[in-house]
Amino acid sequence: MADERDADLVPELPQLESEHSYDEKHVQHEGVKGSDTEHSSYVVAVGEAEGVKVAMHLELGMTEEEAARLEAACDAMTLERTIKIVNELVLMHQDDPNFSGTLLQDMIGFIGNPDILASPDNYSQVIHSMKMEAVLATENSPYVEVRANVDPTDDPSMPVSTIRAWAIGIVFCIIGSFIDNLFAFRNPAISIGTNVAQLAAYPLGVFLARVLPDRRFQFLGEHSLNPGKFSSKEHMLISIMANISFTAPYTFYIIPVQAMPQYFNQSFAYNRGYQILLSLAVNLFGYGLAGLLRRFLVYPSVAIWPATLNTVALVKAFHQQNNEAVPGPFGRIYRASREKIFLVGTLCMFFYFFFPSYIFQALSTFSWMTWISPDNVNLTAVTGIWGGLGLNPWPTFDWNMFGGTGLYLPTFAVANQVVGILIGAVMILAVWFTNTWNTGYLPINSNGTFDNTGGKYNVTSVLNSATGKLDENLYRSYSQPFFSAGYIVYNIWAFASYSASFSYVFLFYRRDIARGFRGVYRSLFKKVEDDDLEEDVHYRLMKHYKEVPDWYYLILLVLPIAFGCGAIAGWPTHAPVAALFYGLILPIVFILPLGIIQAVTGIPVALNILANIIGGAITAGQANALMYFKVWGYLSSWQALSFCNDLKLAHYLKIPPRVTFSAQIVATIIYSIVSALQYNFIMDIKDVCTSDAAFRFTCPSQTSFYTSIIFWGIISPKKLFGKGQQYNMMLLGFPLGFILVGLYWALRRKYPKSSFLRQVHPVMLCMGPVNTAAPYNLAYYLGNLYVNLISFQYIRKRYLAFWSKWNYVISAAFSCGIALSGLFIFFTLQIPKGGNIAIDWWGNNVVNLGCEGQGGCPRLDIPEVGYFGPAPGDYF
Repeated sequence: MADERDADLVPELPQLESEHSYDEKHVQHEGVKGSDTEHSSYVVAVGEAEGVKVAMHLELGMTEEEAARLEAACDAMTLERTIKIVNELVLMHQDDPNFSGTLLQDMIGFIGNPDILASPDNYSQVIHSMKMEAVLATENSPYVEVRANVDPTDDPSMPVSTIRAWAIGIVFCIIGSFIDNLFAFRNPAISIGTNVAQLAAYPLGVFLARVLPDRRFQFLGEHSLNPGKFSSKEHMLISIMANISFTAPYTFYIIPVQAMPQYFNQSFAYNRGYQILLSLAVNLFGYGLAGLLRRFLVYPSVAIWPATLNTVALVKAFHQQNNEAVPGPFGRIYRASREKIFLVGTLCMFFYFFFPSYIFQALSTFSWMTWISPDNVNLTAVTGIWGGLGLNPWPTFDWNMFGGTGLYLPTFAVANQVVGILIGAVMILAVWFTNTWNTGYLPINSNGTFDNTGGKYNVTSVLNSATGKLDENLYRSYSQPFFSAGYIVYNIWAFASYSASFSYVFLFYRRDIARGFRGVYRSLFKKVEDDDLEEDVHYRLMKHYKEVPDWYYLILLVLPIAFGCGAIAGWPTHAPVAALFYGLILPIVFILPLGIIQAVTGIPVALNILANIIGGAITAGQANALMYFKVWGYLSSWQALSFCNDLKLAHYLKIPPRVTFSAQIVATIIYSIVSALQYNFIMDIKDVCTSDAAFRFTCPSQTSFYTSIIFWGIISPKKLFGKGQQYNMMLLGFPLGFILVGLYWALRRKYPKSSFLRQVHPVMLCMGPVNTAAPYNLAYYLGNLYVNLISFQYIRKRYLAFWSKWNYVISAAFSCGIALSGLFIFFTLQIPKGGNIAIDWWGNNVVNLGCEGQGGCPRLDIPEVGYFGPAPGDYF
């Protein structure tokens, strides 16, 4: 709660006391509804203060039903308690971009006016409005997005850890791990997706609930083969297990690259013991970090985890009992259930996806401006989707092109990224047209590495054939590596994102971190009881279940390290075990700030580039050492945050923590073992990881990983960013991140009431160019902005009940329809036709014309001497 330690955190309060002087005779309470508005608003028109009329508008963002249900709770809320809660809400949300800035200023005015406490009868409607917000914050969630999907109630008797849930979850883990890991070697890869698992689990669970007998037995408590109706908690438990296993593990890079002759040709990597031990080490490590950070990244209400809401919405669609009619667009009342909308949306997207993915592929990359003049280099560079910056106002008709994240990411996150992308595009054009770093001789936006003739950089040309290490003479006689303008700008902003993340969290979220540490202290030493504001209603409901002891997570922090040391030292990897421990430094420093940003915005910030630079510098000349460094330096934090995402799912559905813990461990062990046992089978497929491979098993990801390891681990960052090297100036990205956040912090303090500045997010600005890294561009993200503005800024503000009921269900339905359609196309149209899925007509061939079809063209011709840049031997 607020105390002397927090007094300096709200310096605006004293000066606001005179700005909000309330006069009851001009106060009215108004419930607004109609065809244009479907939410409760508490409008308080305030009388004249010193001759100036001041208006106060509180938008609580509640449906009419919620407002009526919570109205009664106001009677039990005292004024003193209301002031205490509102003061705490100001402290919690003053830097929270997901919280209404208008409402925040109204709260500051409320607690900054001493006359309210002295003469409460004169401010009855103002007090009533604030009581409603206080009740809302303590009995539900202050966020509309969460209230739309998550119920503030729990039924502890609801079945969750049932035999049928475990059986379905384990079978799905085995199947999902096998399919996703197998087809991760394909170009393009194909994945089942968690939404498909959710869709399949429901009818299967309902079927088992109907046919299994209610046979009970004792084993660590009483169990039944059929405890009753298939529940939402069982459904979510299966979804969490699928969320873990329906993907390819990081070892699908490491083991093939180590083992196969076209890569490093190290026979020890074929050993199944090594494969299993490394897989367990890699996949289990994140749990320890996730568990120890759950008080910071899972329990607090500000940790929304927007990406979880799709999964919650889909479960709710199948299990929601009531089907309320809601008014919506076009003046109509909509009565369709969530389940019906999900099924209709899935079916529609299933059939629609055939057009952009198979029948009319130009609808996917709708690069219509380049069709005017396909060979125009500059036109393609600016507007092209495959070969340019995608500055196209309508670049696609394919939902899968932009992922549909605009339906669940907050507007500020989407808009800031688009602004960042545009800033990055201007920088890329400036670099390319001025031929800075010789980028004019290369395509404008490629993630490839080039030599001084504009060809693909052949890393094996600079390696000693006997030792496999960098040969300085070969390097100087061949070429320096060169990057495109797009890839250079991407790296600059990636560096900026790291420094911006760290400084932003320190300046704006240090109170939340301190609150988390206070919670840890109380849980360890039991000095004081938790207050109901310290965590949200969902946390209080979860306190009815036994918590997972922290020492469980400590074991999961230590045990995978032991597995990793065993894998490194037990086989001839020629890598120091110290590489693992060096790698641990990165997540220790960055995981908390990155986790807070992802929990609030839904956007992950990956440490891969930083891991490449630091790991390459530490382990120069040792390819395996860099691989292990990246596992613990980059992947551990990425995985830990993924596990936090799953813990939030369980938190929202009130799944007992120990059940969630068991499900995550079981799913990860299955996932690790199944994938490990596949590798030798996959690597024995004829011509696998070559251009002649059947069914496109050409291993693009593994090849890119191999090139990256050679590039960063053997050539090393010193050749790129060291003193006197050509890309040394790119390191200015690090101070750029600090400067951006510092300027933003100063502006926020100078203009604390600015609603515009509250929606600016410097880390998301940095992440715009990073998330659209070459060869991706604006075209892959612009659709999210359009969708988000329609959903969050138009429909939600006018038809809140309609939006709450259907928004996240439609998002889940479209994702599921695309996944099912992709699987159908692959197994029925790709495999039988030997991988040639294209229909030969203009709508599929136009995307391959001119520079766009080549992935972009260079602007400048190679000089007559046959190369650009320094002459061979003139660099070091």
